[in-house]
Amino acid sequence: MQHPVWNVDPILLKLGPLQVHWYGLFFAGGLLLGYAVIRRICRLEGRDPEMLEPLFLWVVGGIIIGARLAHCLFYEPDYYLAHPLEILMIWKGGLASHGGLVGAVIGLWIGSRRHHVPFAWIFSRLTIPTLLVAAMIRIGNFFNSEILGKPTDAPTAIVFSRIDMLPRHPVMLYESFTYLLTFLLLVAIYRFADRRRLDTLLPGVGLTAVFGARILLEIFKVPQADYSTGLPLNVGQLLSIPFLLLGIVLIVISYRKGVTP
Repeated sequence: MQHPVWNVDPILLKLGPLQVHWYGLFFAGGLLLGYAVIRRICRLEGRDPEMLEPLFLWVVGGIIIGARLAHCLFYEPDYYLAHPLEILMIWKGGLASHGGLVGAVIGLWIGSRRHHVPFAWIFSRLTIPTLLVAAMIRIGNFFNSEILGKPTDAPTAIVFSRIDMLPRHPVMLYESFTYLLTFLLLVAIYRFADRRRLDTLLPGVGLTAVFGARILLEIFKVPQADYSTGLPLNVGQLLSIPFLLLGIVLIVISYRKGVTP
C-alpha cells in the first residue's frame, strides 16, 4: 500500500536569527482561539471578560512550567537529574500534557484567588477551550514529526520522512481529532445541560473522554519514556489513570445532585 509522505520543515519562517516554528504558531493560535471562546462564555453568562486577562498569564505560565517539569521528571528523569540546568532549556523541546494540565489548574487556582474569581466556575468553563487548544497543539506536534506512532500498514499510516521511511500511525492526529470531538461534545453539554451541573459535569466529561482515549491511543505510540515501567501500562497510560478516575468521580457527583438535565 502506498502511504502519504510527510516532510514539512518544522520551521515556518527564518528572519535572520529569528525562527518561527509551526509548533509555536499552532500553540499560540490555539491559545488565542481558546481565549476567544472563554470570553464568549463570559459574555453569555453576564460576567466581565476583562477578568480573564490576569488569569490568562497564570494559566499559560502554569502550562509551560508543569509540562516541562513533567516531561523531565517522568519521561527522561535520568538525563535531566544529571543535567538539571537543561530543565530550563524549554526551546530544546520536551513538554508533557499531563504536567501541563496540572500546571494550568494550579496557575488557575492561584490566579482565581488573587483576582477573586470563583474557581469552580472558571475551571469548568475553561475545560471547553482547553480541548481546542490541545487539538491545535497536537497538530503542531504533527508538523514537528514528533510523538510518533508505531510502524503499521493501516490505511491511516503516514511516512514521516524526517524520521525514517516507515509508515506509522499518525497518533498525534488521532489525539487531535479526539480532542476536537470532545470539544464539540462539551459545547453541546454547555448549551443543553442544566447550568447547575456544569461546574462538575464539564470537567468530568472532559477528563474522562480525553484520558480514556489517551490510555487507548498510547497503544499505537512509540514509547516516549527512556525507561520501562515493568508493567503492562506505559508511563503515559499510568499518568492518565488518576485524571480518568477524577473525571468519573466528577460525573458521578454531577448526577448525584439529582438535577434533571
